[in-house]
Amino acid sequence: MKRVLFVCLGNICRSPAAEGVLRVMARRRGVSVDIDSAGTGAWHAGNPPDARMIKAAGARGYDLTRQRARKVALSDFFEFDFLLAMDLSNQADLLEMAPPNRTCDIRLFLDFAAGDERETPDPYYGSAGGFEHVLDLIERGADGFLDHLEDESA
Repeated sequence: MKRVLFVCLGNICRSPAAEGVLRVMARRRGVSVDIDSAGTGAWHAGNPPDARMIKAAGARGYDLTRQRARKVALSDFFEFDFLLAMDLSNQADLLEMAPPNRTCDIRLFLDFAAGDERETPDPYYGSAGGFEHVLDLIERGADGFLDHLEDESA
């Protein structure tokens, strides 16, 4: 079974949403994957996702209420097959934090998505529409990532 860790800045908006979306989509498609999320910073460690993201995700059938924020740990670079960054800054931070002997693939999440956008924007300081846009992007990315996993195992 493949293991994936979604990573954003504080682990309260984008990465927990990606964790929740992929969990539901993988179950629907019958793909076995172990999923978690973390942030490059520890500001929100132990806190639930942002209430606005919980509400937006919940309206689409994704339950984020049991998730709690955490910071990326050194062990993540060895325990996960994929560390999927939500934007280029997060990816750069992960590459800087990564030990040279890591066993994971560090990539941008939206590299798996159909469309031109490569980065998942942070909706934290924006309007409710920003959370909806992020969920649209995450759903596309999750669909493409699951296609990738199915192709890899074929």
